[in-house]
Amino acid sequence: MRIAIVTDAWFPQVNGVVRTLDKTINLLKQWGHEILCINPGLFRTMPMPTYPDIPLSLFPYGRVKKLLDEFQPDAIHLSTEGPLGWAGRRYCLKHNHPYTTTYHTRFPEYVRLRAPIPLSLSYAFVRAFHGKATLTMVATSSMKTTLESHGFKNLEYWTRGVDIEHFVPIDKPVLDLPHPIALYLGRVAVEKNITDFLDLKMPGSKVVIGDGPALDSLKQDYPQAQFLGYRKNGDLARLLASADVMVFPSRTDTFGLVMLEAMACGVPVATYPVEGPLDVIKNGNNGWMDEDLQSAVSNALEVDRKSCRAFAEGYSWEACTQQFLNLVKINLTDPVAEPTPAEKSL
Repeated sequence: MRIAIVTDAWFPQVNGVVRTLDKTINLLKQWGHEILCINPGLFRTMPMPTYPDIPLSLFPYGRVKKLLDEFQPDAIHLSTEGPLGWAGRRYCLKHNHPYTTTYHTRFPEYVRLRAPIPLSLSYAFVRAFHGKATLTMVATSSMKTTLESHGFKNLEYWTRGVDIEHFVPIDKPVLDLPHPIALYLGRVAVEKNITDFLDLKMPGSKVVIGDGPALDSLKQDYPQAQFLGYRKNGDLARLLASADVMVFPSRTDTFGLVMLEAMACGVPVATYPVEGPLDVIKNGNNGWMDEDLQSAVSNALEVDRKSCRAFAEGYSWEACTQQFLNLVKINLTDPVAEPTPAEKSL
């Protein structure tokens, strides 16, 4: 099967969208599918205003059309609502080609944090992007409910996975800091609400892992916290596994892949009871949710680390990718939609 994935989020960006697409694409290729990933690396770009780490492709339609015409995909999936996503949408509508989309990011809420634009206008924008798709994939039931309240139709579930062989518990912590160690992992940006974590009055140490536009200002405002910057691979996993609790203060994420990564390391998660965590966190089992983040942290510290690991083991990238594949096949009647031997073994 030939699948074209159009995304404005791609390497060198480091976020849950990129990790999800990378894992999905690699598995699809292993299963024998041909994948075209149309991403900003193929275009001239400019930095996104207020968020220079995100490149925006300039006037991409001509190249998008050429790439899709040459590839002749069986299925087209539009992953993001940026310039490339809109160019892919234009192509599909012009050529009467069915397509699917994903609602990865709470775009209206992100925009509202940076500019005084009414949520109603931002939701109208993203609703227009997704509205003509055969279906829109969402990660959780709470996000599905929220989007339906804003007039979205044809929503289907595409959950997330975690690499349980890479993110594992460790016997000896590598962070030589006073305990308890509370850790934030993710983009360091205003929409992640990291100040709620850093403002907590708690003993022990606070650690922030990640990079982003708010890093310098937070370092200046919170000198008592440990800012470790961007880490990857085994170093990241060991640092994460060294924490006593991971604090996830975001109120705008649609899922929060880092929560699964923390649990796979045996680390409980403290968070607010909002979309994303509501579908992942089970109080007393793998973390704690509370509108009082201080209380959430205190309770999460009492959670059994083995139960966190057991919960994460229920998620796999193979199951996540098979779910994605089943959804993009909905438009197809061609025999190429039959599962490969690798897929049948799942």
